[in-house]
Parts: sequence; structure tokens; C-alpha cells
Amino acid sequence: MEPETYQVVQQREDLWRFIRNHPEWYRYLTRDPNRLKELELTSKQFYGKTMPQRLQKTQQNMQMLSLLMQMAGSWKD
Repeated sequence: MEPETYQVVQQREDLWRFIRNHPEWYRYLTRDPNRLKELELTSKQFYGKTMPQRLQKTQQNMQMLSLLMQMAGSWKD
């Protein structure tokens, strides 16, 4: 792997962990360092950090909060 690519990966713990769990990415980056952006996107998808995934998680949390509030309101009555 090129030293510049290695430094970028080493500085970002999420990418470092992803490569440790998916060693094929080490080979991909060794052969083509331009795939770093693809690695970042794949890592974000794996860890659930893309915008649609975050919105879905926020939506689920709001639904859970609403349900808990409804349950707390019915418990008082």
C-alpha cells in the first residue's frame, strides 16, 4: 500500500477497523490506491453512517419515544 494511502487509513480509526475486518480491502488499496473513496463509502454503509441510514435510525428513535410517551400517558389514567 502506498505510504500516503496507509497514513490516511491509519489516521481514521473507522477505516482501520473496517480493513481489519475485511482484509480484501487491503489488497484492493494496494493494487489501486484510488479506491480510497470507495472504501470510505463502503465503510460508512457497513457502520450505518450514511445519511439515509441515520435518518431511518432517527425516525425509529422518534417512534420509540412516541410509543413510550403514549404508554406513560395511559399509565397515569
